[in-house]
Amino acid sequence: MALLLTLARGAVAGVGKRPAAFRGELPELRLSRPGVRIDAARLAAYAEVCGFADPGSGVLPLTYPHILGFPLAARIMAARAFPLPLAGLVHTGTTISARGALRVTDRPELSVRTEGLRAHRRGTEVVLVTRARLGGEVVWEDRSTYLARHRVADGAGARAAERPAGGETAGELPEREVWPLPADLGRRHARVSGDWNPIHLYAWTARPLGFRRPIVHGMWTLARCVAVRPEVRYVSVEFRRPVPLPATVHYAAQGPDFALRGPDGVVHLVGRAGLTASSARRA
Repeated sequence: MALLLTLARGAVAGVGKRPAAFRGELPELRLSRPGVRIDAARLAAYAEVCGFADPGSGVLPLTYPHILGFPLAARIMAARAFPLPLAGLVHTGTTISARGALRVTDRPELSVRTEGLRAHRRGTEVVLVTRARLGGEVVWEDRSTYLARHRVADGAGARAAERPAGGETAGELPEREVWPLPADLGRRHARVSGDWNPIHLYAWTARPLGFRRPIVHGMWTLARCVAVRPEVRYVSVEFRRPVPLPATVHYAAQGPDFALRGPDGVVHLVGRAGLTASSARRA
């Protein structure tokens, strides 16, 4: 309930924000929460929605701390000082690295901070960094980018970030699995993640924000890919094209590289994963 209120306040605070006209420095916004308790039932529900095996070992899926940190990220993006409107923000990329396993019995300190704005060919992106600490040591980190779409001048807005290694060959990776995605998947993921962005829910809530149909959460597509190889401790992805619901997607992979494609060959996601960041680079 508290998260829903945060999202509602963020929608109201976003009225009148004009990211295309923003010329100031992004204020460094930071929030933290110590001793976060992990709800085993919610974790099990998340694992089921995202295709992970039942987490009976107590080890969290690599993507789950992002879900734990999302209420803090939502509060930052809902703040009046945050220059981009929360409603309609599109998740465009994520890099996650884990230095050790987090377990359901752990009580990590979570923190989220803004790192900066950057131009994108379709608008303006913001970088948010989420970290989990145990005993003061960072054991998990997530660097995510979110896009506020708006018109840009011709030739402006070239994206500064590099695409994940291997992304240029996404269309050549061999297909491994085919996943049918139901129309209510956005709502199912919202229930276990707390991300009730209207673009994920119904056609009538997505349409005012520029989408004819609801689109699945980027973090669902990432989590579903990680669930195929749950042992990975590093993953970096770019969300290329939204996946409208309902849909069918094709998971393709070879070595550390992977991708999600539509039946027509459109690439929705490209990424690279490994047991460590260095092993993913070497492969």
